[in-house]
Amino acid sequence: MDPAEKKIALRAINYGLHVLTTTDGENFGAGGVNWITQTSFDPPLVAAGVKGDSGSAAIIESTGSFAVNVLGADQLEVGKAFFRSTSVEGNLLNGHEFEAGPETGCPLLVECAYWFEARVTDTIARGDHTLFVAEVVNAGVRDDSAVPLVLRDTGMNYGG
Repeated sequence: MDPAEKKIALRAINYGLHVLTTTDGENFGAGGVNWITQTSFDPPLVAAGVKGDSGSAAIIESTGSFAVNVLGADQLEVGKAFFRSTSVEGNLLNGHEFEAGPETGCPLLVECAYWFEARVTDTIARGDHTLFVAEVVNAGVRDDSAVPLVLRDTGMNYGG
C-alpha cells in the first residue's frame, strides 16, 4: 500500500468537528474530536474514536458516559480551545460556559446548537484510539438553524 495514497484516501472521509466532554464528578475531560458516527437508529447508537492515552478516554472507561457538543460552522475558534489540556474554572470549561448534562452530568457547552449524552455499551481498545460504542440517552437542540462545522472546511486534517 502506498502510504501517501492511503492518507489521501482516508482523509476523503467526511467528518464534523465536535467537542467531546466527560466527567467523573471530580475530573473533567474535553477535547476536539471528529471520529464520531451514528451506527443504529433503534436503539440510537453512536461510535466515537478517542485517543487511547487521553484523560477523556480514561474518564469514559471509568464512568461509561460522555457528551458530544456539535460545533456550528462559525465556531472554529471554540473548537480550537479544546485542542489543549482541559481546564475548569467555575462553570467555564477551557474558557467556555457549560452546564451539567441531565442524564450523565457530562459538560454541555451552552454556546453549541446541538448536543447529546451517551452511555457506553461496547469498548474496543485497539491501535492508538479507543472506540466507544454508546447509546444516546439524551439530546438537545438550542438552535435548529445552525449549520454544523465540517472538518474539511477548517483547512485542518485528522486522519490517514
